[in-house]
Amino acid sequence: MIIRWAYAYIDRAADRLPEVGAFWTAATGTRLSEPRGEQGEFVTLLTEGTDACVKLQGVTEGAGGAHVDLCAGDVRELIDTARALGAALVADRGDWAVLRSPGGQLFCAVPWSGESVRPPVVAGSRLDQVCLDIPPSSYDAETRFWGRLTGWEQRTGSRPEFTVLAPPTGLPVRLLLQRPDDERPASAHRDLACADIAAVRARHLELGAVVVREEAHWTVLRDPAGGTYCLTGRDPVTGGLPATGGQGSVDT
Repeated sequence: MIIRWAYAYIDRAADRLPEVGAFWTAATGTRLSEPRGEQGEFVTLLTEGTDACVKLQGVTEGAGGAHVDLCAGDVRELIDTARALGAALVADRGDWAVLRSPGGQLFCAVPWSGESVRPPVVAGSRLDQVCLDIPPSSYDAETRFWGRLTGWEQRTGSRPEFTVLAPPTGLPVRLLLQRPDDERPASAHRDLACADIAAVRARHLELGAVVVREEAHWTVLRDPAGGTYCLTGRDPVTGGLPATGGQGSVDT
């Protein structure tokens, strides 16, 4: 298995990182690491007694979105595999690299540092999914790319526009590929699995989020820095739809 761990990155405007950090640490029951990078643009959401799987990045262009970091014991093998499957190398940093998928989604290949213990569910929710929003023209090719790159189990979603890539047990971040109705540049956002969407929504609103849109089985919110994310009606332990359900929004 090439991929040993994964990080969900929350990308936000660099000048908003303090308020973004305050919001997401409160929402996920974590604390911030010391800043890293030439401009202090990277911070990790640290957990107690488990390994982190969420990081923040300050960006200088746009309001930001999300991306995934894939961790491997052999980073060069992962980079070479991604490129052979059609990814473009954006920046080679030696022991890690920034790449762009064939459909235009940025992601990183980084070294695995022994992470193995998944963070717990906090207040009925867990940030466990990066949703890749892929235009119809490249959806099939992009689905093949991510499936082959990760080697993760591919499942048909509960709606025809969704495909789930479920990692092996113990890995903390899964991928959801979503096909919007219209052509648009590839983008990404984070999803939280929630035992009770209404309760989690109320907590996030108290922390400073605002509701963008409410659907039957998920809610779109905007964090204090303007970035959107979703609360989804999935089991925060397994990531799947509740056993009593059959309905749902973004899973099998």
